[in-house]
Amino acid sequence: MLNKILSGISAGILISIGGSVFLACDNKYVGAVLFSVALLCICIKGYSLYTGKIGFIPEKHDKEAFSVLLLGLFGNLIGTVVCGYAIRFALPALGDTAEKICSLKLELTLPQTFIRGVFCGILMYLAVSIFRDKQKVIGILFCIPVFILAGFEHSVADMFYFASSGIVSLKACLFILLVILGNTVGGMLLPILMKPQKENI
Repeated sequence: MLNKILSGISAGILISIGGSVFLACDNKYVGAVLFSVALLCICIKGYSLYTGKIGFIPEKHDKEAFSVLLLGLFGNLIGTVVCGYAIRFALPALGDTAEKICSLKLELTLPQTFIRGVFCGILMYLAVSIFRDKQKVIGILFCIPVFILAGFEHSVADMFYFASSGIVSLKACLFILLVILGNTVGGMLLPILMKPQKENI
């Protein structure tokens, strides 16, 4: 159990580093590309990132898979929140940028938030599945900048952004939960749609 949580914390730390470089870049295109380093390192090291694992639940949904997923998510939360507050303390300018970004996120309606989470989940599944199946990083290097530049929502990254912004509220928590739900639906969408075809092969 502890190892699963620690793996999730490790992934949360890397996502926080990716989020930090995005906040630090004046050019959003450069920031989006550099954010990809986080998922690239997570995949290579095999750390537990919720948005990278949820899409594989339709294929393997035993007790162990759910345990890895949920304990990993808990670890993701710990890693991003601790890093978020550390970044806000050490680099106040990044915290100010995160506050502006998160204030805009809270202006979204519930359906908008959910839909943005769904599309991010689709891209995260594709990025990780291409890496797993083909041992190629091209999915990561393209899918990550695409979801960021399109304005889709990544729940674990948002945990970091809200922690570094200093915004703590019921509305912020609801936002994160809705993005997690959207990421979950989006991550499982393609595997569920393609499952009948795999069964017929």
